[in-house]
Amino acid sequence: MSTWSVEDFLNKKYKEYHHPRFIQNDPIAIPHRFSKKQDIEIAGFLTATIAWGQRTTILKNAARLMEYLQNSPHDFICHHTDNDLIDLQNFVHRTFNANDLYFFIESLKNIYTRYDSLEDAFIGNQKNPGMEEMLIGFHRTFFSLDHFPRTRKHLSTPARNSACKRLNMFLRWMVR
Repeated sequence: MSTWSVEDFLNKKYKEYHHPRFIQNDPIAIPHRFSKKQDIEIAGFLTATIAWGQRTTILKNAARLMEYLQNSPHDFICHHTDNDLIDLQNFVHRTFNANDLYFFIESLKNIYTRYDSLEDAFIGNQKNPGMEEMLIGFHRTFFSLDHFPRTRKHLSTPARNSACKRLNMFLRWMVR
């Protein structure tokens, strides 16, 4: 009889997934295209936001989204004009539509005018915040601008008893 341990299982999974050929067919490939911290954060955040459905569709739409952001997400977020947003009007991924995207861009711009990074925005002004406090604080900061109520469904919060799966996936990506 063989003994099985969590450590053995995790080591097996690590060996299975921790290599570049796995990344190319996974949504994590999108933030891996960038080297600037803020570009990586934005690409990861937006990709995680639309990460539901078929993997190939997620990859296709996330890549298209990066093209709309001129493959320089941070620069686009911080310096776009109203004319730059016109091209985004046709973006849709399942229930995430152009209105949601417009808000996400404006909210990210607001965040990057106040913080150097999304990491800083998660921490906020808190001293040693716990995960739940960080998620709730980020959600509050993200939705501090006027927005369509329907847009809230794309960013969860533990304050509404959500497990925040996509947001936690984004945070795991950023740690890696």
